[in-house]
Amino acid sequence: MRLFGITAALALGLAQTASAACNETILRLATDRYIAAQSTGSLQWISEILSDNITYVENGKFLGIASSALVESLRIDRSHSIFDLVQCASFTDLIVTNPASPRVVGAQLWVAGDKVTKIDRIVTTTGDWLFNATGTLHYALREDWGVIPPAQRDSRAVIKAAADAYLDVFKSANVSVPWGTPCARLEGGAYTGKGLPSDSCNLGVIQSYDMPNRRYVIDETVGVASLLLEFGSIGNAPDSHQFRIEGGKLRFIHTMTYCEKKPNCGYTSGPFAPP
Repeated sequence: MRLFGITAALALGLAQTASAACNETILRLATDRYIAAQSTGSLQWISEILSDNITYVENGKFLGIASSALVESLRIDRSHSIFDLVQCASFTDLIVTNPASPRVVGAQLWVAGDKVTKIDRIVTTTGDWLFNATGTLHYALREDWGVIPPAQRDSRAVIKAAADAYLDVFKSANVSVPWGTPCARLEGGAYTGKGLPSDSCNLGVIQSYDMPNRRYVIDETVGVASLLLEFGSIGNAPDSHQFRIEGGKLRFIHTMTYCEKKPNCGYTSGPFAPP
């Protein structure tokens, strides 16, 4: 049961080419400028570092950046970013609890040289999967996604494999998932953790569905993988899954899913109803 780029060769999907050299200062600057642009609703904060051929994707659709939700001024209550120095990419999630325009946004930024070449975003609000920005903020602030000591860090391969296993089990029950204990899932404003050492993310999933078009950003320093994808079990909806891996095991899972056609992607009652 489901509770509740960039380099020149980058393409949407599984094949993403690592950057030969990534300037961490530029990557972090681009991420900060992106946050400033969203906070003010003004592209002037980021325009000078955008590639002339910038690719902008929002909720699975290719858009002109000037007509996107990035030009909406949002009062951001929390931002959290990870940095992938192999692929020269970042992932940032933003939480906005303003009742006039609540949002939870996840964005992958891809950098080549000193320019942002792609921004790939999931933008969720009222009516999207289990959406509750206040609940998302409350639970996210209780969790530790901090830096992991070097000797205890998992490799990129281990982090990616753990994230893929979680998504692959939606297709086949035979997939071995490295469930950690405790583990908590945050989907919209719905949270599975009770603060107990026995908390588990292994609560069952809806099976026989693919989770295609996965785009990865991985930061080994914090054990986190960001995947943007299409969530097969609810009509291939544009989706963000973010995984915290500790000791090769799943520790935290955050999701946001855009429901374009029906409120809460058609689930209005039962265990999938909004919190």
